[in-house]
Amino acid sequence: MARKVRLRPWQKRALDRLAASDAPDFLAVATPGAGKTTFALCAAVQDVAANPGRRLVVVAPTSHLKVQWADAAARFGLHLEPRWAPNGGRLPADVHGVVTTYQQVASNPDALRGLAAQSVVVLDEIHHAGDERAWGESVRRAFEVAPRRVALSGTPFRSDTLAIPFVRYVGDEAVPDFEYGYADALADGRVVRPVYFPRINGFMEWIAPDGSAQAAAFDDALDRTRAAQRLRTALSLEGEWLPTVLLQANERLTTLRRSQPDAGGLVIAADQDHAQGIADLLRYRCGVRATVAVSDDPMSSSRIARFSASSDPWIVAVRMVSEGVDIPRLRVGVYATTTTTELFFRQAVGRFVRWTRGVPRQKAYLFIPDDLRLRTFASQIADARRHSLRKPERDGDEPVDDGAALDQLRHEDDMGDQLSMFAALSAVVTGEDTSSVFDADDAALDRLAQLDGLDEEGGGDEGLDLALPPLPGGPAGVFPAGAAGNGNGDGVNPRRQRAELREANAKLVQDLVWATGMGHAQVNGQLNRLVGLRRIDEATVDQLRRRALQAERWLAKL
Repeated sequence: MARKVRLRPWQKRALDRLAASDAPDFLAVATPGAGKTTFALCAAVQDVAANPGRRLVVVAPTSHLKVQWADAAARFGLHLEPRWAPNGGRLPADVHGVVTTYQQVASNPDALRGLAAQSVVVLDEIHHAGDERAWGESVRRAFEVAPRRVALSGTPFRSDTLAIPFVRYVGDEAVPDFEYGYADALADGRVVRPVYFPRINGFMEWIAPDGSAQAAAFDDALDRTRAAQRLRTALSLEGEWLPTVLLQANERLTTLRRSQPDAGGLVIAADQDHAQGIADLLRYRCGVRATVAVSDDPMSSSRIARFSASSDPWIVAVRMVSEGVDIPRLRVGVYATTTTTELFFRQAVGRFVRWTRGVPRQKAYLFIPDDLRLRTFASQIADARRHSLRKPERDGDEPVDDGAALDQLRHEDDMGDQLSMFAALSAVVTGEDTSSVFDADDAALDRLAQLDGLDEEGGGDEGLDLALPPLPGGPAGVFPAGAAGNGNGDGVNPRRQRAELREANAKLVQDLVWATGMGHAQVNGQLNRLVGLRRIDEATVDQLRRRALQAERWLAKL
Protein backbone atom coordinates (compact mmCIF):
# COMPACT_ATOMS: atom_id res chain seq x y z
CA MET A 1 0.00 0.00 0.00
CA ALA A 2 1.53 3.29 -1.09
CA ARG A 3 1.55 6.14 1.39
CA LYS A 4 2.17 9.87 1.08
CA VAL A 5 4.61 12.12 2.89
CA ARG A 6 4.63 15.92 2.80
CA LEU A 7 8.03 17.15 1.65
CA ARG A 8 9.56 20.57 1.86
CA PRO A 9 10.57 21.90 -1.55
CA TRP A 10 14.28 21.45 -0.85
CA GLN A 11 13.73 17.78 0.03
CA LYS A 12 11.95 17.19 -3.27
CA ARG A 13 14.75 18.92 -5.20
CA ALA A 14 17.37 16.85 -3.38
CA LEU A 15 15.49 13.59 -4.08
CA ASP A 16 15.21 14.51 -7.77
CA ARG A 17 18.93 15.21 -7.95
CA LEU A 18 19.70 11.93 -6.19
CA ALA A 19 17.46 10.01 -8.61
CA ALA A 20 19.20 11.64 -11.57
CA SER A 21 22.65 10.63 -10.34
CA ASP A 22 24.25 7.35 -11.38
CA ALA A 23 27.13 7.76 -8.94
CA PRO A 24 27.15 5.44 -5.91
CA ASP A 25 27.79 8.38 -3.54
CA PHE A 26 25.60 11.40 -2.73
CA LEU A 27 26.41 14.03 -0.09
CA ALA A 28 23.55 16.25 1.15
CA VAL A 29 24.46 19.17 3.42
CA ALA A 30 21.39 20.77 5.00
CA THR A 31 21.09 23.07 7.98
CA PRO A 32 20.01 21.46 11.28
CA GLY A 33 16.25 21.38 11.61
CA ALA A 34 15.63 21.31 7.86
CA GLY A 35 14.63 17.63 7.71
CA LYS A 36 17.65 15.59 6.60
CA THR A 37 16.20 12.46 8.19
CA THR A 38 12.99 12.69 6.15
CA PHE A 39 15.00 13.19 2.96
CA ALA A 40 17.21 10.18 3.69
CA LEU A 41 14.33 7.86 4.64
CA CYS A 42 12.35 8.81 1.53
CA ALA A 43 15.43 7.98 -0.53
CA ALA A 44 15.81 4.68 1.32
CA VAL A 45 12.17 3.67 0.79
CA GLN A 46 12.44 4.39 -2.94
CA ASP A 47 15.69 2.42 -3.18
CA VAL A 48 14.43 -0.60 -1.20
CA ALA A 49 11.16 -0.65 -3.18
CA ALA A 50 12.96 -0.50 -6.52
CA ASN A 51 15.54 -3.17 -5.72
CA PRO A 52 14.17 -6.53 -4.45
CA GLY A 53 16.28 -7.89 -1.63
CA ARG A 54 17.84 -4.51 -0.86
CA ARG A 55 18.36 -3.65 2.82
CA LEU A 56 19.22 -0.45 4.71
CA VAL A 57 22.14 0.39 6.99
CA VAL A 58 22.14 3.68 8.91
CA VAL A 59 25.31 4.85 10.69
CA ALA A 60 24.71 7.49 13.38
CA PRO A 61 27.15 9.41 15.61
CA THR A 62 25.76 8.26 18.99
CA SER A 63 23.80 5.42 20.59
CA HIS A 64 20.96 7.80 21.44
CA LEU A 65 20.54 8.68 17.78
CA LYS A 66 20.25 4.99 16.86
CA VAL A 67 16.91 4.81 18.66
CA GLN A 68 15.83 8.14 17.17
CA TRP A 69 16.59 6.87 13.65
CA ALA A 70 14.80 3.55 14.25
CA ASP A 71 11.65 5.32 15.45
CA ALA A 72 11.73 7.74 12.51
CA ALA A 73 12.17 4.85 10.06
CA ALA A 74 9.18 3.04 11.56
CA ARG A 75 6.96 5.94 10.50
CA PHE A 76 8.04 5.21 6.91
CA GLY A 77 7.32 1.50 7.20
CA LEU A 78 11.00 0.61 7.60
CA HIS A 79 11.92 -1.71 10.47
CA LEU A 80 15.51 -1.05 11.58
CA GLU A 81 17.21 -2.93 14.42
CA PRO A 82 19.14 -0.50 16.71
CA ARG A 83 20.38 -3.32 18.97
CA TRP A 84 22.62 -4.80 16.29
CA ALA A 85 26.11 -5.71 17.51
CA PRO A 86 29.10 -7.12 15.58
CA ASN A 87 28.76 -10.46 17.39
CA GLY A 88 24.97 -10.55 17.08
CA GLY A 89 24.67 -13.13 14.33
CA ARG A 90 22.31 -12.87 11.37
CA LEU A 91 19.60 -10.23 11.18
CA PRO A 92 16.02 -11.26 11.92
CA ALA A 93 14.21 -11.97 8.66
CA ASP A 94 11.51 -9.37 9.30
CA VAL A 95 13.72 -6.28 9.61
CA HIS A 96 14.82 -4.07 6.73
CA GLY A 97 18.22 -3.33 8.20
CA VAL A 98 20.18 -1.95 11.13
CA VAL A 99 21.19 1.29 12.82
CA THR A 100 24.73 1.35 14.16
CA THR A 101 27.36 3.90 15.19
CA TYR A 102 30.72 4.89 13.73
CA GLN A 103 32.37 3.45 16.83
CA GLN A 104 30.66 0.07 16.29
CA VAL A 105 31.69 0.07 12.63
CA ALA A 106 35.30 0.70 13.67
CA SER A 107 35.18 -2.23 16.10
CA ASN A 108 34.41 -4.78 13.35
CA PRO A 109 33.93 -3.43 9.82
CA ASP A 110 33.91 -6.92 8.29
CA ALA A 111 30.77 -7.80 10.29
CA LEU A 112 28.90 -5.19 8.23
CA ARG A 113 30.64 -5.69 4.89
CA GLY A 114 28.47 -8.63 3.82
CA LEU A 115 25.25 -6.80 4.72
CA ALA A 116 26.46 -3.61 3.03
CA ALA A 117 26.89 -5.42 -0.28
CA GLN A 118 23.09 -5.65 -0.56
CA SER A 119 22.19 -2.37 1.18
CA VAL A 120 21.66 1.31 0.68
CA VAL A 121 23.82 2.96 3.35
CA VAL A 122 22.96 6.26 5.08
CA LEU A 123 25.96 7.90 6.77
CA ASP A 124 24.55 10.46 9.19
CA GLU A 125 26.86 13.38 10.06
CA ILE A 126 29.51 11.86 7.81
CA HIS A 127 32.27 14.16 9.10
CA HIS A 128 32.51 11.83 12.14
CA ALA A 129 34.22 9.33 9.88
CA GLY A 130 37.21 11.70 10.06
CA ASP A 131 37.32 11.84 13.87
CA GLU A 132 39.99 9.14 13.96
CA ARG A 133 42.02 7.59 11.18
CA ALA A 134 40.83 4.09 12.15
CA TRP A 135 37.21 5.22 11.88
CA GLY A 136 37.60 6.46 8.32
CA GLU A 137 39.43 3.29 7.26
CA SER A 138 36.76 1.12 8.88
CA VAL A 139 33.91 3.01 7.21
CA ARG A 140 35.60 2.53 3.85
CA ARG A 141 36.21 -1.17 4.51
CA ALA A 142 32.63 -1.81 5.64
CA PHE A 143 30.76 0.14 2.97
CA GLU A 144 32.89 0.33 -0.16
CA VAL A 145 30.90 -2.64 -1.53
CA ALA A 146 27.50 -0.93 -1.04
CA PRO A 147 25.59 -0.18 -4.25
CA ARG A 148 24.43 3.24 -2.92
CA ARG A 149 25.72 5.51 -0.15
CA VAL A 150 23.85 8.63 0.98
CA ALA A 151 25.93 10.86 3.27
CA LEU A 152 24.39 13.60 5.41
CA SER A 153 25.82 16.58 7.26
CA GLY A 154 24.37 19.61 8.99
CA THR A 155 27.46 21.73 8.38
CA PRO A 156 29.90 22.18 5.50
CA PHE A 157 33.25 20.78 6.58
CA ARG A 158 36.92 20.65 5.67
CA SER A 159 39.12 17.60 5.33
CA ASP A 160 41.74 18.91 7.79
CA THR A 161 44.25 16.04 7.95
CA LEU A 162 41.85 13.10 7.62
CA ALA A 163 39.97 12.89 4.35
CA ILE A 164 36.54 11.33 4.80
CA PRO A 165 35.58 8.28 2.71
CA PHE A 166 33.02 8.61 -0.09
CA VAL A 167 33.23 12.44 -0.09
CA ARG A 168 34.46 14.49 -3.05
CA TYR A 169 36.93 17.27 -2.29
CA VAL A 170 38.09 20.36 -4.12
CA GLY A 171 41.21 21.41 -2.30
CA ASP A 172 40.44 21.03 1.39
CA GLU A 173 36.71 21.60 1.06
CA ALA A 174 34.12 18.84 0.85
CA VAL A 175 31.83 19.36 -2.14
CA PRO A 176 28.19 18.43 -1.52
CA ASP A 177 25.92 17.15 -4.26
CA PHE A 178 23.11 19.19 -2.70
CA GLU A 179 23.31 22.04 -0.19
CA TYR A 180 20.57 23.83 1.74
CA GLY A 181 21.88 26.44 4.16
CA TYR A 182 20.49 28.27 7.17
CA ALA A 183 19.82 31.43 5.15
CA ASP A 184 17.92 29.40 2.53
CA ALA A 185 15.78 27.79 5.24
CA LEU A 186 15.00 31.12 6.91
CA ALA A 187 14.04 32.69 3.60
CA ASP A 188 11.67 29.80 2.84
CA GLY A 189 9.90 30.25 6.17
CA ARG A 190 8.37 27.56 8.42
CA VAL A 191 11.61 25.57 8.39
CA VAL A 192 13.93 27.04 11.04
CA ARG A 193 13.91 29.76 13.69
CA PRO A 194 16.01 32.90 13.70
CA VAL A 195 18.67 32.59 16.39
CA TYR A 196 20.08 35.59 18.25
CA PHE A 197 23.33 35.73 20.20
CA PRO A 198 23.59 37.80 23.37
CA ARG A 199 27.38 38.27 23.74
CA ILE A 200 28.53 38.64 27.33
CA ASN A 201 31.78 40.48 28.05
CA GLY A 202 33.75 40.06 31.25
CA PHE A 203 36.97 40.71 33.11
CA MET A 204 38.95 37.65 34.15
CA GLU A 205 42.00 37.11 36.39
CA TRP A 206 43.96 33.87 36.54
CA ILE A 207 47.32 32.25 37.28
CA ALA A 208 48.83 30.79 34.09
CA PRO A 209 50.56 27.38 34.14
CA ASP A 210 53.95 29.14 34.21
CA GLY A 211 52.95 30.84 37.47
CA SER A 212 52.44 34.32 36.02
CA ALA A 213 49.41 36.41 37.01
CA GLN A 214 47.15 37.30 34.09
CA ALA A 215 44.13 39.57 33.68
CA ALA A 216 42.10 40.46 30.58
CA ALA A 217 38.63 41.28 29.28
CA PHE A 218 37.17 39.52 26.24
CA ASP A 219 37.80 42.56 24.06
CA ASP A 220 41.54 42.50 24.84
CA ALA A 221 43.73 41.03 22.10
CA LEU A 222 45.51 37.90 23.32
CA ASP A 223 47.46 35.09 21.72
CA ARG A 224 45.84 31.67 21.33
CA THR A 225 47.13 30.21 24.60
CA ARG A 226 46.10 33.12 26.82
CA ALA A 227 42.76 33.45 25.02
CA ALA A 228 42.04 29.82 25.90
CA GLN A 229 43.00 30.46 29.52
CA ARG A 230 40.74 33.53 29.63
CA LEU A 231 37.77 31.54 28.33
CA ARG A 232 38.44 28.74 30.80
CA THR A 233 38.51 31.30 33.63
CA ALA A 234 35.19 32.84 32.54
CA LEU A 235 33.54 29.42 32.54
CA SER A 236 34.93 28.48 35.96
CA LEU A 237 32.35 27.46 38.54
CA GLU A 238 34.15 29.55 41.19
CA GLY A 239 33.80 32.91 39.41
CA GLU A 240 30.79 35.19 39.04
CA TRP A 241 30.73 35.40 35.24
CA LEU A 242 29.00 32.04 34.68
CA PRO A 243 26.38 32.38 37.46
CA THR A 244 25.49 35.87 36.16
CA VAL A 245 25.04 34.59 32.61
CA LEU A 246 22.92 31.67 33.85
CA LEU A 247 20.69 34.15 35.70
CA GLN A 248 20.26 36.24 32.54
CA ALA A 249 19.50 33.17 30.44
CA ASN A 250 17.00 31.86 32.98
CA GLU A 251 15.23 35.24 33.04
CA ARG A 252 14.95 35.11 29.23
CA LEU A 253 13.60 31.55 29.36
CA THR A 254 11.09 32.49 32.07
CA THR A 255 9.78 35.27 29.83
CA LEU A 256 9.45 32.91 26.85
CA ARG A 257 7.62 30.32 28.95
CA ARG A 258 4.79 32.81 29.53
CA SER A 259 3.77 32.37 25.88
CA GLN A 260 5.24 28.87 25.37
CA PRO A 261 4.95 27.02 28.72
CA ASP A 262 7.13 24.09 27.62
CA ALA A 263 10.01 26.22 26.24
CA GLY A 264 13.32 24.71 27.33
CA GLY A 265 16.92 25.74 27.84
CA LEU A 266 20.22 23.95 27.20
CA VAL A 267 23.61 24.63 28.77
CA ILE A 268 26.53 23.06 26.90
CA ALA A 269 29.18 22.28 29.52
CA ALA A 270 32.89 21.50 29.25
CA ASP A 271 33.00 18.14 31.07
CA GLN A 272 31.07 15.93 33.47
CA ASP A 273 32.08 17.74 36.67
CA HIS A 274 31.43 21.10 35.02
CA ALA A 275 27.95 19.95 33.98
CA GLN A 276 27.05 18.87 37.50
CA GLY A 277 28.39 22.15 38.88
CA ILE A 278 26.26 24.12 36.42
CA ALA A 279 23.19 22.13 37.48
CA ASP A 280 23.98 23.08 41.07
CA LEU A 281 24.30 26.76 40.10
CA LEU A 282 20.93 26.64 38.33
CA ARG A 283 19.38 25.10 41.43
CA TYR A 284 20.88 27.36 44.10
CA ARG A 285 21.27 30.63 42.16
CA CYS A 286 18.22 30.44 39.86
CA GLY A 287 15.90 28.19 41.84
CA VAL A 288 15.36 25.67 39.01
CA ARG A 289 16.30 22.00 38.70
CA ALA A 290 18.12 20.80 35.60
CA THR A 291 18.48 17.44 33.88
CA VAL A 292 22.14 16.42 33.41
CA ALA A 293 23.14 14.29 30.39
CA VAL A 294 26.78 13.27 29.96
CA SER A 295 28.28 10.62 27.71
CA ASP A 296 29.71 8.59 30.62
CA ASP A 297 26.23 8.03 32.04
CA PRO A 298 24.48 4.94 30.55
CA MET A 299 21.13 6.57 31.37
CA SER A 300 21.88 9.75 29.40
CA SER A 301 19.79 8.75 26.37
CA SER A 302 16.72 8.07 28.50
CA ARG A 303 17.29 11.34 30.39
CA ILE A 304 17.34 13.25 27.09
CA ALA A 305 14.19 11.46 25.91
CA ARG A 306 12.36 12.26 29.15
CA PHE A 307 13.44 15.90 29.00
CA SER A 308 12.34 16.17 25.37
CA ALA A 309 8.85 14.90 26.22
CA SER A 310 8.50 16.99 29.39
CA SER A 311 8.07 20.70 30.11
CA ASP A 312 11.10 20.87 32.43
CA PRO A 313 13.03 24.11 32.02
CA TRP A 314 16.72 23.16 31.72
CA ILE A 315 19.06 20.41 30.53
CA VAL A 316 22.85 20.52 30.96
CA ALA A 317 24.84 18.37 28.55
CA VAL A 318 28.39 17.58 27.48
CA ARG A 319 28.36 16.97 23.71
CA MET A 320 25.34 14.66 24.11
CA VAL A 321 23.03 17.26 22.56
CA SER A 322 25.54 18.74 20.14
CA GLU A 323 24.05 17.33 16.95
CA GLY A 324 21.16 15.31 15.64
CA VAL A 325 19.17 15.17 18.89
CA ASP A 326 15.72 16.60 18.25
CA ILE A 327 14.31 18.71 21.12
CA PRO A 328 12.21 21.31 19.24
CA ARG A 329 11.14 23.14 22.40
CA LEU A 330 14.68 24.42 23.11
CA ARG A 331 14.57 28.24 22.92
CA VAL A 332 17.47 29.42 25.12
CA GLY A 333 21.03 28.19 25.34
CA VAL A 334 24.26 28.99 27.15
CA TYR A 335 27.52 28.12 25.39
CA ALA A 336 29.65 27.20 28.42
CA THR A 337 32.21 24.88 26.82
CA THR A 338 35.87 25.50 25.98
CA THR A 339 35.41 23.84 22.57
CA THR A 340 35.74 26.64 20.02
CA THR A 341 35.78 24.97 16.60
CA GLU A 342 33.38 26.36 14.03
CA LEU A 343 31.90 22.93 13.33
CA PHE A 344 31.00 22.33 16.98
CA PHE A 345 29.62 25.85 17.39
CA ARG A 346 27.34 25.50 14.38
CA GLN A 347 26.17 22.10 15.62
CA ALA A 348 25.33 23.69 18.96
CA VAL A 349 23.36 26.46 17.24
CA GLY A 350 21.49 23.75 15.36
CA ARG A 351 19.88 22.57 18.60
CA PHE A 352 17.84 25.79 18.75
CA VAL A 353 16.69 26.30 15.17
CA ARG A 354 13.95 23.66 14.91
CA TRP A 355 10.75 25.43 13.96
CA THR A 356 7.59 24.47 15.85
CA ARG A 357 4.11 24.79 14.38
CA GLY A 358 1.82 27.20 16.22
CA VAL A 359 4.45 29.04 18.30
CA PRO A 360 4.34 32.79 17.55
CA ARG A 361 7.50 34.83 16.89
CA GLN A 362 9.66 31.92 17.95
CA LYS A 363 13.13 33.41 17.96
CA ALA A 364 15.78 31.56 19.96
CA TYR A 365 18.75 32.82 21.96
CA LEU A 366 22.24 31.41 22.53
CA PHE A 367 24.21 33.27 25.20
CA ILE A 368 27.91 33.22 24.33
CA PRO A 369 31.16 34.49 25.87
CA ASP A 370 32.33 37.52 23.86
CA ASP A 371 35.37 35.55 22.71
CA LEU A 372 36.76 36.50 19.28
CA ARG A 373 36.26 33.04 17.82
CA LEU A 374 32.69 32.60 19.04
CA ARG A 375 31.81 36.21 18.19
CA THR A 376 32.99 35.66 14.63
CA PHE A 377 31.10 32.40 14.16
CA ALA A 378 27.94 33.97 15.60
CA SER A 379 28.36 37.03 13.41
CA GLN A 380 28.54 34.87 10.28
CA ILE A 381 25.27 33.16 11.23
CA ALA A 382 23.66 36.50 12.15
CA ASP A 383 24.80 37.94 8.82
CA ALA A 384 23.13 35.06 6.95
CA ARG A 385 20.01 35.60 9.03
CA ARG A 386 19.90 39.34 8.32
CA HIS A 387 20.42 38.75 4.61
CA SER A 388 17.72 36.09 4.34
CA LEU A 389 15.18 38.19 6.25
CA ARG A 390 16.12 41.34 4.34
CA LYS A 391 16.85 43.24 7.50
CA PRO A 392 18.04 46.80 6.72
CA GLU A 393 21.66 47.48 7.51
CA ARG A 394 22.45 49.79 10.41
CA ASP A 395 25.58 51.53 11.59
CA GLY A 396 27.84 49.05 13.28
CA ASP A 397 26.24 46.02 11.64
CA GLU A 398 29.31 44.96 9.70
CA PRO A 399 30.45 41.39 10.36
CA VAL A 400 33.48 41.00 12.57
CA ASP A 401 36.74 40.98 10.62
CA ASP A 402 38.50 37.85 11.76
CA GLY A 403 41.87 38.71 10.21
CA ALA A 404 45.14 37.28 11.41
CA ALA A 405 44.00 37.23 15.02
CA LEU A 406 41.23 34.72 14.27
CA ASP A 407 43.53 32.60 12.10
CA GLN A 408 45.70 32.22 15.19
CA LEU A 409 42.71 30.94 17.16
CA ARG A 410 40.99 28.65 14.65
CA HIS A 411 41.93 25.35 16.22
CA GLU A 412 40.18 23.80 19.19
CA ASP A 413 41.87 24.76 22.47
CA ASP A 414 44.02 21.99 23.89
CA MET A 415 43.05 22.34 27.53
CA GLY A 416 45.19 19.31 28.30
CA ASP A 417 48.28 21.48 27.93
CA GLN A 418 47.12 23.69 30.78
CA LEU A 419 48.38 21.67 33.71
CA SER A 420 47.63 21.85 37.40
CA MET A 421 49.38 25.20 37.99
CA PHE A 422 46.56 26.96 36.16
CA ALA A 423 44.13 28.63 38.59
CA ALA A 424 41.11 30.79 37.90
CA LEU A 425 41.05 33.68 40.34
CA SER A 426 37.99 35.75 39.40
CA ALA A 427 35.59 36.36 36.54
CA VAL A 428 32.87 38.99 36.39
CA VAL A 429 30.44 40.21 33.74
CA THR A 430 31.19 43.69 32.44
CA GLY A 431 29.21 46.02 30.18
CA GLU A 432 25.49 46.32 29.64
CA ASP A 433 25.21 46.42 25.83
CA THR A 434 25.09 42.88 24.43
CA SER A 435 23.03 43.66 21.34
CA SER A 436 25.09 44.80 18.31
CA VAL A 437 24.21 42.75 15.19
CA PHE A 438 22.50 40.14 17.36
CA ASP A 439 19.33 42.05 18.27
CA ALA A 440 15.94 40.95 16.97
CA ASP A 441 14.28 42.89 14.19
CA ASP A 442 10.51 43.24 14.57
CA ALA A 443 9.84 43.69 10.86
CA ALA A 444 11.65 40.44 10.07
CA LEU A 445 9.77 38.60 12.81
CA ASP A 446 6.48 39.99 11.48
CA ARG A 447 7.36 38.54 8.08
CA LEU A 448 8.02 35.12 9.61
CA ALA A 449 4.78 35.36 11.58
CA GLN A 450 2.86 35.93 8.34
CA LEU A 451 4.45 32.81 6.85
CA ASP A 452 3.59 30.86 10.00
CA GLY A 453 0.00 32.07 9.72
CA LEU A 454 -0.27 30.75 6.18
CA ASP A 455 0.77 27.33 7.44
CA GLU A 456 -1.76 27.39 10.28
CA GLU A 457 -4.52 28.20 7.78
CA GLY A 458 -3.37 25.41 5.48
CA GLY A 459 -2.41 27.84 2.73
CA GLY A 460 0.80 28.53 0.90
CA ASP A 461 2.95 26.29 -1.24
CA GLU A 462 5.19 25.17 1.59
CA GLY A 463 5.22 21.45 0.78
CA LEU A 464 4.84 18.81 -1.88
CA ASP A 465 3.18 15.42 -1.51
CA LEU A 466 5.35 12.45 -2.42
CA ALA A 467 3.73 9.04 -2.87
CA LEU A 468 5.95 6.44 -1.25
CA PRO A 469 6.05 3.12 -3.08
CA PRO A 470 4.98 0.02 -1.17
CA LEU A 471 7.85 -1.92 0.35
CA PRO A 472 8.19 -5.39 -1.16
CA GLY A 473 7.78 -8.69 0.61
CA GLY A 474 11.21 -9.56 -0.71
CA PRO A 475 12.54 -12.73 -2.33
CA ALA A 476 12.49 -15.95 -0.36
CA GLY A 477 10.41 -14.30 2.35
CA VAL A 478 13.06 -11.79 3.45
CA PHE A 479 10.23 -9.61 4.79
CA PRO A 480 7.30 -12.00 5.24
CA ALA A 481 3.79 -10.73 4.60
CA GLY A 482 2.26 -9.29 7.75
CA ALA A 483 5.65 -8.80 9.42
CA ALA A 484 6.13 -5.71 11.53
CA GLY A 485 7.64 -2.88 9.57
CA ASN A 486 6.63 -4.06 6.10
CA GLY A 487 4.86 -0.84 5.22
CA ASN A 488 1.32 -1.87 6.03
CA GLY A 489 0.86 1.26 8.12
CA ASP A 490 -0.70 -0.50 11.11
CA GLY A 491 0.62 2.17 13.48
CA VAL A 492 2.69 -0.34 15.50
CA ASN A 493 6.28 0.67 16.27
CA PRO A 494 8.20 -2.51 15.36
CA ARG A 495 11.23 -1.63 17.51
CA ARG A 496 9.14 -1.24 20.65
CA GLN A 497 7.07 -4.31 19.82
CA ARG A 498 10.23 -6.40 19.45
CA ALA A 499 11.70 -4.98 22.68
CA GLU A 500 8.53 -5.81 24.63
CA LEU A 501 8.48 -9.37 23.28
CA ARG A 502 12.16 -9.87 24.13
CA GLU A 503 11.52 -8.60 27.65
CA ALA A 504 8.55 -10.96 28.02
CA ASN A 505 10.64 -13.88 26.77
CA ALA A 506 13.42 -13.08 29.23
CA LYS A 507 10.98 -13.02 32.16
CA LEU A 508 9.42 -16.32 31.09
CA VAL A 509 12.86 -17.94 30.82
CA GLN A 510 13.67 -16.76 34.35
CA ASP A 511 10.41 -18.25 35.62
CA LEU A 512 11.21 -21.56 33.92
CA VAL A 513 14.71 -21.61 35.43
CA TRP A 514 13.24 -21.21 38.89
CA ALA A 515 10.47 -23.75 38.27
CA THR A 516 12.57 -26.49 36.61
CA GLY A 517 16.00 -26.04 38.16
CA MET A 518 17.49 -26.07 34.66
CA GLY A 519 20.11 -23.54 33.55
CA HIS A 520 19.39 -20.49 31.38
CA ALA A 521 21.24 -22.02 28.44
CA GLN A 522 19.18 -25.23 28.62
CA VAL A 523 15.85 -23.39 28.81
CA ASN A 524 16.75 -20.99 25.99
CA GLY A 525 18.01 -23.84 23.82
CA GLN A 526 14.79 -25.85 24.30
CA LEU A 527 12.55 -22.87 23.47
CA ASN A 528 14.64 -21.97 20.42
CA ARG A 529 14.34 -25.53 19.08
CA LEU A 530 10.56 -25.42 19.49
CA VAL A 531 10.25 -22.41 17.17
CA GLY A 532 13.14 -23.24 14.81
CA LEU A 533 15.61 -20.63 16.07
CA ARG A 534 19.41 -20.75 16.14
CA ARG A 535 19.67 -17.82 18.60
CA ILE A 536 17.16 -15.34 19.97
CA ASP A 537 18.93 -12.30 18.44
CA GLU A 538 17.84 -13.65 15.04
CA ALA A 539 14.17 -14.07 16.02
CA THR A 540 11.40 -12.42 14.01
CA VAL A 541 8.48 -10.81 15.83
CA ASP A 542 6.35 -13.86 14.97
CA GLN A 543 9.00 -16.24 16.36
CA LEU A 544 9.23 -14.18 19.56
CA ARG A 545 5.45 -14.44 19.98
CA ARG A 546 5.47 -18.21 19.39
CA ARG A 547 8.46 -18.64 21.71
CA ALA A 548 6.64 -16.82 24.54
CA LEU A 549 3.56 -18.99 23.92
CA GLN A 550 5.66 -22.16 24.16
CA ALA A 551 7.18 -20.92 27.43
CA GLU A 552 3.72 -20.23 28.89
CA ARG A 553 2.54 -23.71 27.90
CA TRP A 554 5.64 -25.24 29.49
CA LEU A 555 5.01 -23.32 32.74
CA ALA A 556 1.35 -24.40 32.75
CA LYS A 557 2.39 -28.05 32.76
CA LEU A 558 4.68 -27.67 35.79
